Amino acid sequence: MPAYFIAFRDKMHDAARYGAYAQKAMPTIAARPGAKVIVGNGALTKVEGELPDGVVIIEFPDVAAAKAWYESDAYQAVVGERLAVTEGRAVIVEGL
Repeated sequence: MPAYFIAFRDKMHDAARYGAYAQKAMPTIAARPGAKVIVGNGALTKVEGELPDGVVIIEFPDVAAAKAWYESDAYQAVVGERLAVTEGRAVIVEGL
């Protein structure tokens, strides 16, 4: 069953540093079989609640694969760069 890593970005403090983080993070996703970016901070349309600044959705084959990517040495080496320049939250959700 597919799973999705979903990050909601509420505030961006440094767009250049976030861009540098994204360049480093992409190869960590590409290295994971079956992983693909579904949404990458595209245009948002508000329908309910507070509108985040950005949303990223990455599809994985299952929850274990999503957790393995997030906890991998490769991603952990760069995730701090995102956390240093943004405010938000992230979840892994099981799909249908």
